[in-house]
Amino acid sequence: MASVYIPVQNSEEEVRVALDQLPRDASDILDILKAEQAPLDLWLIIAREYFKQGKLEQFRQILEEGSSPDIDEYYADVRYERIAILNALGAYYSYLGKIETKTREKEEHFILATQYYNKASRIDMHEPSTWIGKGQLLLAKSEVEQAYAAFKIVLDGDRDNVPALLGQACVQFNRGRYSDSLELYKRALQVYPSCPAAVRLGIGLCRYKLGQSEKARQAFLRVLQLDPENVEALVALAIMDLNTNESSGIRKGMEKMQRAFEIYPYCAMALNYLANHFFFTGQHFLVEQLTETALAVSNHGPTKSHSYYNLARSYHSKGDYEKAGLYYMASVKEINKLQEFVFPYYGLGQVQLKLGDFKSALSNFEKVMEVYPDNCDTLKVLGHIYLQLGQTEKAQEFMRKATKIDPRDAQAFLDLGELLISSDATSALDALKTARGLLKKGGQEVPIEVLNNLGVLHFERGEFELAQQIFREALGAGIWFEFIDGKIKSSPVEASASVLEYKDIQLFQQLEKEGHVVKLPWNKVTALFNMARLLEQLHNSETASILYRLILFKYPDYVDSYLRLAAIAKSRNNIQSSIELVNEALKVNEKCPTALSMLGDLEMKNDDWVKAKETFRAASEATEGKGSYDTLSLGNWNYFAAIRNEKRNPKLEATHLEKAKELYTKVLAQHSANLYAANGAGVVFAEKGHFDVSKDIFTQVQEAASGSIFVQMPDVWINLAHVYFAQGNFSLAVKMYQNCLRKFFYNTDSQILLYLARTHYEAEQWQDCKKTLLRAIHLSPSNYALRFDAGVVMQKFSALTLQKEKRTADEVRLTVSELGNAVRVFKQLSASAASNLHFYGFDEKKIDTHVEYCKHLLEAARVHLKNAELEEQKNRHKQEALRQMALAEEARRKAEEQRKFQLERRMREDELKQVRQQEEHFERIKEQWKSSTSGSKRRDRLEIDDEEGGGHSEKRRKKGGKRRKKDKHSRSRYETEDAEADMMDDQEEPEYEDAKTNEEPTGQINDQDDDAEANAPDPLAAAGLEDSDAEDEDAPATARQRRAWSESDDDEQIEGQPETNQVRDNSPEDGEVREDGALNDED
Repeated sequence: MASVYIPVQNSEEEVRVALDQLPRDASDILDILKAEQAPLDLWLIIAREYFKQGKLEQFRQILEEGSSPDIDEYYADVRYERIAILNALGAYYSYLGKIETKTREKEEHFILATQYYNKASRIDMHEPSTWIGKGQLLLAKSEVEQAYAAFKIVLDGDRDNVPALLGQACVQFNRGRYSDSLELYKRALQVYPSCPAAVRLGIGLCRYKLGQSEKARQAFLRVLQLDPENVEALVALAIMDLNTNESSGIRKGMEKMQRAFEIYPYCAMALNYLANHFFFTGQHFLVEQLTETALAVSNHGPTKSHSYYNLARSYHSKGDYEKAGLYYMASVKEINKLQEFVFPYYGLGQVQLKLGDFKSALSNFEKVMEVYPDNCDTLKVLGHIYLQLGQTEKAQEFMRKATKIDPRDAQAFLDLGELLISSDATSALDALKTARGLLKKGGQEVPIEVLNNLGVLHFERGEFELAQQIFREALGAGIWFEFIDGKIKSSPVEASASVLEYKDIQLFQQLEKEGHVVKLPWNKVTALFNMARLLEQLHNSETASILYRLILFKYPDYVDSYLRLAAIAKSRNNIQSSIELVNEALKVNEKCPTALSMLGDLEMKNDDWVKAKETFRAASEATEGKGSYDTLSLGNWNYFAAIRNEKRNPKLEATHLEKAKELYTKVLAQHSANLYAANGAGVVFAEKGHFDVSKDIFTQVQEAASGSIFVQMPDVWINLAHVYFAQGNFSLAVKMYQNCLRKFFYNTDSQILLYLARTHYEAEQWQDCKKTLLRAIHLSPSNYALRFDAGVVMQKFSALTLQKEKRTADEVRLTVSELGNAVRVFKQLSASAASNLHFYGFDEKKIDTHVEYCKHLLEAARVHLKNAELEEQKNRHKQEALRQMALAEEARRKAEEQRKFQLERRMREDELKQVRQQEEHFERIKEQWKSSTSGSKRRDRLEIDDEEGGGHSEKRRKKGGKRRKKDKHSRSRYETEDAEADMMDDQEEPEYEDAKTNEEPTGQINDQDDDAEANAPDPLAAAGLEDSDAEDEDAPATARQRRAWSESDDDEQIEGQPETNQVRDNSPEDGEVREDGALNDED
């Protein structure tokens, strides 16, 4: 049992004070201390003991009395104890200010602490404990840099001062310099190994911040070894276990948190984590209690932010968005740095989005994006916000970014597809296909809504087979497939059927009696309706009607099915049944704008103009003037009222047109892309004569309507053709009418054929006009107006033909034929429509006038026909004479060309013959040369010459002279032949017979050449290259004898010149080249 002894003044006695039995009233102790003038260190010991016992008021009372002016004056020489008391008071008020939650009281505590520290500094400004206290105060006030300076002053004087090292370590930790903080904690531990466990707690926190999880865990475990009830270490280890995201780790972490809570129920961090746990278990009452306690015991900004966040989440999950927003906002206010805790911004953005405050929500989610720029959920939310704000392009940008960041996020692709449906159907289709593939790949069921959207997109693109497959997948198994596949058939609904037959549901009742399951889940109604709409588009209106009736059988209030059945009846021209079906829809919803607008349109077709106008007004009132279709219908009503044929009043017509223009403009102001309103405005401008303006409008509408299967607007094509017609551009009008017929009506619309015929009529293309009218009559044989128009066209064509100054007999014959047809047409009209002439708009007198006029023209045409035939006969005779002359001239020309051709052919044949002869001659010479045995003869003669001596040298010289003469003769002979050949080439033979006669001179020339060979030695023979066979066949005996002599002479010459002959014998190629050269020259 610890005690202190207070010495009695002027005595050796002491007053013993047991520290564990200190009086509750500190005045008793103070009286003793003052009376006995006890040393100040005893004051400090007793005050500290009160503090340990939790008696803070007694602690403060003793220290304040010990620092009073009287005590300072009495103990003026005691410096250290006075400074210690002041520092203790400064530390006490620093602590109070740190834990205080109210700003005003906090500031008051910090002011008092500052005063005590300043008073201590005045006693000794170099006292380290004072600077350490100031540093702690500055840390509590979050003045980190000034705290760093205070601790540095101490460490500059004593680098091993443990409190200063610990304070500086805290400063570095708060500055985010965890490595420096760790070194300072290590240094403090080295200097004082027995320091409290909290030092190692700092080491663990530094390790954790540096990512050294294992070493941090070891440090925290060491803290628990030294202090098993250290709450901070337990909480730190619990957080590390929870961050493993494993079931075992989470269980261990929550056990540690619960233990920390049991040790100290006011640990704010433990309270927050426990509240977070109970939030996920759905125990919101515990969440609210724990977070409120944490808020009461903590003044730390980030900790309070977590507490407010937990409380806000609890209210958010319960649907109390007002309170949740307030607490989210409080959590945001406690955050100093966005990077530290960004979740409250996300929650606040969600609440604001729910409350419709899109701009504030956008601001908060953008702050989340600053910290997590690649967070897909935030990107998707931003995409939706921008879509709500009308910034579609930005919304698409964020959605596309989300799909790029996480290509496996099916929801991101679904959101992107839904966003793109209205603007880019192709990209929307691709996105939804990708989402569908990801869901299937992940083993998830594809929602019916997604499949329905896919089917609609395929339907809009005209890909009906793919759309049908998707709708089948969306519907799944059911009775509807029995109808679609034709396994169950019902009696077809006739075009003139009553409304009861269109609504007949006895088929389904009969199927139920037979044991069939006739069920239709609500989530499949839309898909079944779209399937029926697809079948209707594929012209399978019977099956579509059954599916619409199936929907009405299970859900009688489904208005759209009534309207589609009414549309089917309208397409069959059953206007009365269609009106009744629309009225059935109005019984379900009497203010349905679509049904009212459809009813007004049907009443207009039924010529009930007053009712139609009232119905359109009711539709406009149902939408409070915001519906475009009913306003457009009113505009159409005014337009049709202006152009009605009966009782046209110019003023009333102008009024209706102006009202129609006003209504069309109103629709365009609300929906600038409304093609029907733009088309109506163009019609009004055209009616007023502003054709250029209307043409521009119609052209833009036509271009815009060409991209969607749902926008079938043949009217704009017809209107554009009408404008071209009004401007006199008949060729473009014809093309536009023809394109419209082919594109929308498969060339089967008689009204557009009538428009086309009128265009041909104005362009004076009579035959095209008649053909077009005949096509229209074929399509509408009961339309007598078309027959009348055909008669008028034939009459007009005939009259204009007879008025020509020059006309052919064929034209007059055609005129007679057309007039006869016209007379028959008019008589047929007069006979078949005699009783209903006025019903068809005909006048009997007018038809009779046409008949008489056509007869008159027919009589005149016959006279013209006779004259034209006589003139035609004369022209025919003249043309026949000219033709005969032309034929004779052509025959002469062909004969001359044939003669020249035969002559040229003969000349070519002669030339080819000569060339063949020369080639054959050359080949014979070549063969003779090769087979010659002149080499052996020369060797024999050389031996004879050796025996006889030189007696024959003179004879050889004479023979040599004779040979040279022979060479001259042969050269002259070849030159003569060449000249004669040139002369023959230059001659022109007039006829084929002349060419035959020319063969004889050629033969004579050849004979002369052969005779010349007898007198002139052949140079080839002189060279030893003669052809003996050719000479035997062609030349006479004397010639052969002469050649033999020349051969012997040549042999003698060769004997006289053996070296030269050896060269010639060894180079036959030279002889061949020379012969070839001669042949080429001849060629």
